[in-house]
Formats: sequence, C-alpha cells, structure tokens
Amino acid sequence: MSTINRKMEKVGYPKKVDVVTVFLEYKGKILILRRSKKVRTMKCKWAGISGYIENTNSPLKQALIEIREETGLSNEKIKFVRSSPPLEATGIDSPNTLWIVHPYLFHTYTNQIKIDWEHDEYKWINPREIANYECVPKLQDALGCVYLMDTI
Repeated sequence: MSTINRKMEKVGYPKKVDVVTVFLEYKGKILILRRSKKVRTMKCKWAGISGYIENTNSPLKQALIEIREETGLSNEKIKFVRSSPPLEATGIDSPNTLWIVHPYLFHTYTNQIKIDWEHDEYKWINPREIANYECVPKLQDALGCVYLMDTI
C-alpha cells in the first residue's frame, strides 16, 4: 500500500481499489454473473466480469485476464468494442473502500462459457433489464458508459 493511501486511511478517507468490470455482448444480450458466497465482497450480487487490477497490469490487460479466468473464453473468441473513463463506487459491505471501476465492453462470438468459483450462476440478458437485478454498486452506470443504450 502506498504512503498516500496509508495516510488517507489514518484520517478517515476510504482506501482506493482499482477494478475492471467487463460486459460481454452476444447477439444484443449482455452477460451478467451472480457472485458466489465464496467471494470476499458483494456476495450473491449480480455483476459483470470483474477483478482487481494487479499492480503490473494495465486495466485492458486485466480485463482480458478476467474474461479468460471467469468465462473460459480465449482472446480469439472476443473482440474489444470500447472502454470508458473510470467510475467511483462504494459498497455496503466495504464502506471504507472506494472502488475505482474501469468499464469495458467486448463482443463475443459464442454464448458458451464456463464460470469459475467466483460465480454460481450467469444469464444473458437484454441490457435494459439490468435494473431488474440486485447488482453490485454502479453496475448499471458502468454499463451505460460503454453500451449504447439508445440502440437497444
């Protein structure tokens, strides 16, 4: 942890944590995944593909790693569409953490995925339906930043 982050925590500022959130699109539907009870934060909430950005990785590189780990899809089965400037989010289960969310949208050529232990269910949904799910904070905002909602 950097000296600045340690000083911020001592005076009550939240710890900042950079994460990626990736939306996969297939034939007009987007992939959402329900976080399992085995993860540390936001258990049983719906999310995109997500993960902490490792110190040595760029957000894009981390997005590609998370896609492979959480869906089993190789780079040949996906195509980058767009990214957006990061959003800030806080969560009920981690009020002293400020999540810096880097949103991405990728297209995939298949809807056949294999989820890992981080999730216990997944769905391909119409993007307009995202509000119907109990999601991680700011998921709908992140989707709105990268998915052209006026085209759906």
